[in-house]
Amino acid sequence: MNRLVIRVSAVCLGLVIALSSPSAFAAKKPKKKKNVDLSANPLGNVQTKQPDKELFDKAMNAEKHGKFDVARLDLQTLLNTYPESEYDMRAKLAVGDTWFKEGGTAALTQAEQEYKDFITFFPNAPEAAEAQMRVGDIYFRQMDKPDRDYAKAVHAEEEYRLMLQQFPESTLVPQAKQRLREVQEVMATREASIAAFYQSHNNYPATIARFQTVVDTYPQFSHMDDVLVGLGDSYEAEARYVRTMKLPEAGKARLEKIYDDQAIAAYSKVVLEHSASPHVEDARDRLDAMNVKIPQPTPEQIAASVALENSRRQYRLQDRARLLVLHQPDVVMAARDGEPTLADPTPTIAPHVVNQIKADFTESLNPNIPAAGAPLTAKPATTTADAAAAGAAPAAPAASAAPLALSDVPAADAGAASGTSSTTSISGAAPTPPASSGSRIGGVEILNSGASGTTVPADGGLKAVGPENATPLPAAEKAAAAPDAVNDIKPGTQPAAQASNANGKNKKPDFDKSDESDSKHKKKKGLAKLNPF
Repeated sequence: MNRLVIRVSAVCLGLVIALSSPSAFAAKKPKKKKNVDLSANPLGNVQTKQPDKELFDKAMNAEKHGKFDVARLDLQTLLNTYPESEYDMRAKLAVGDTWFKEGGTAALTQAEQEYKDFITFFPNAPEAAEAQMRVGDIYFRQMDKPDRDYAKAVHAEEEYRLMLQQFPESTLVPQAKQRLREVQEVMATREASIAAFYQSHNNYPATIARFQTVVDTYPQFSHMDDVLVGLGDSYEAEARYVRTMKLPEAGKARLEKIYDDQAIAAYSKVVLEHSASPHVEDARDRLDAMNVKIPQPTPEQIAASVALENSRRQYRLQDRARLLVLHQPDVVMAARDGEPTLADPTPTIAPHVVNQIKADFTESLNPNIPAAGAPLTAKPATTTADAAAAGAAPAAPAASAAPLALSDVPAADAGAASGTSSTTSISGAAPTPPASSGSRIGGVEILNSGASGTTVPADGGLKAVGPENATPLPAAEKAAAAPDAVNDIKPGTQPAAQASNANGKNKKPDFDKSDESDSKHKKKKGLAKLNPF
């Protein structure tokens, strides 16, 4: 017992000595603060007790916990109460963020309007690029699968392109480029699927148009090798169709060469520019079957193809589960390297392809026809056959210096009497003067000026057709007065139907039961009408 008391006393004494030492009162190191998530509140590190700051922090906390209505109410109070606050710009953008995070068609529409207003009020602020990026994200979230409505994808592509063009110095440019690549992956998948449908129905002009549009507009498409192989196969189908047609051998050979060359160009592009793609061997086999030398890509082309294919992400288990459950487009294989297309080239449509095919046929089968736009040689109005049919020699071309004149046309009465039709000719020779002093054309008399001693009047020899009587018309007279109305019906002769009876009442018209049927004129039968017999 004594030993235990001694040990406890020693321990207490040691503690007293340790606490009395100066090192015991040394300043303790401050504890490390936990990392605070400032993504939702970028101004949270500002330590102040100002009321506008308190409102802003309260709104950000409510937004973080999903209370979007409360957050918008606090932000609107901040904007209305403190219009000169340094938090106004961020609060205006945060209102759009609350609608964006709430989701739904109506909320996203309101968010787009808020972001557009922010860009209008603060076009030079760094946050304007973020607002434009969010507008693109609104349509990106609503994108459907490639075989569905693609209107949202078109809007998303426009908004991301607008962001890259208006804010090229923003830190969000890499993210916007990647989103644009994913949107263009969806658009290219849609065009390629439509082309494959047309190809399965042997509609090769439409197939060529769709595949060519993908090649020109979306060069970073993940299945570009399939697109180029399909394009070459469509041209080869056109060449096979030409071989089955009954055409002149020379024209058929020219047409076959046109389509074979286009197919070779498509296959060669796969071998040269997409040497690391999975279906490059298919293009090599097709070139080998056409007895064409297979081109060899340069080291730079090989390196570019390898970098493009390595930038694509492979499918993971969560990706396949997400695509299976959610109604979203597949953008896993979208490229993550290279520059996306910022302006669409002129699309190729099926009518253009059809017109080109017609032009190829025309040029190949008629190689001697003049080129489009060449001046055509004018043919004379009167040919040798016409002159021979008329029983006369072909007329020589008229001298250019001779003036044009109308020949005298016989009068209508003379032509009718002789049974011949009157004609008008244009020539450089002087007309033969007629026997009469003038002729008529269309009811207008033309005086001949070629006769000697005849003077052409000032009116050009034209006289109006009409009687020679120049007696003026009599003056208009006043209309005679209308006669008085006379009643031709004598008293007492009115019709019997309109006569009145002795009591001054009109008689009822007689009723003929053989012509009319009326329940009011039936004879009353009383109880007899109930007897069915």
